[in-house]
Amino acid sequence: MGQPPDVLSAGAVVFRPGPQVLLVHRQRYDDWSFPKGKLDRGEHRTAAAVREVEEETGLRVRLGDPLASQRYSTGRRMKTVFYWVGRVVGDDDVSGYEVNDEIDAVAWVDVEQARAQLTYAYDRATLEEALAVRPRSLPLLVLRHARARSRKLWKADDRLRPLLASGRDQADRLAPVLAAYDVAQVLSSVSTRCVETVSPYVGERGARLRLTDGLSEEGASPKAVRRDLDRLVRRMREHRVGGLVCTHRPVLPALFEHLGVEDPRLEPGELLVVHLRKGAPRAIERHPYT
Repeated sequence: MGQPPDVLSAGAVVFRPGPQVLLVHRQRYDDWSFPKGKLDRGEHRTAAAVREVEEETGLRVRLGDPLASQRYSTGRRMKTVFYWVGRVVGDDDVSGYEVNDEIDAVAWVDVEQARAQLTYAYDRATLEEALAVRPRSLPLLVLRHARARSRKLWKADDRLRPLLASGRDQADRLAPVLAAYDVAQVLSSVSTRCVETVSPYVGERGARLRLTDGLSEEGASPKAVRRDLDRLVRRMREHRVGGLVCTHRPVLPALFEHLGVEDPRLEPGELLVVHLRKGAPRAIERHPYT
């Protein structure tokens, strides 16, 4: 018989000025580690990371740069843990955390102290990796619209072509992934299939939505793509928030060229996260369509 699949978990190395890092103590194992936990069935790893940090510490975080995953034996199975750098959204006070049977202590710890306090060598290695990318980056999410009705069978204006039922389901499942990066600025093609792709997230989170014909298949040009993308990045930097751009397969090459990123040829509903530091890509992560 083959090896059973890995247990999948996700978490974050969360920083605040000091620098200090957020650690949790697990009573069952008597260890100090980063907040993390298992993915729920069908849950995306990014959403799991944010959820687990909140459940274990009471703090809502946004994800930053991705970190190398950890893989180790739990005894009977192997475990893979996906990590990101994290930053708190809102109040970072943990003094009111109510201890429970799983987590009996949550603390902000000076980095020097954390190097000694972390129980496992692999967590200490992850801390050093996270420190190297601790200076803040901003996530720019590039999304190809979800599955849409057939172009050949659609007789009206192509801008009005809607999503399939499976595409609407994709859009719903994308919402918690976008929320993991706390996207506040959304830029979308005016085409219905793009608007419907971002609508569940915009409606749920109240993000600022701007529509542009410059990202539609009919209205796009290299100049228009550069103009619209530059405006979005300026707003991201001004407000220090994440941004999302949703467009079409034929428009994406010009967009990626302007970002200085190789075109990954996204599938419908697939997402590329480009972490920008001073306007330049510092890290890239690709999330397959669901």
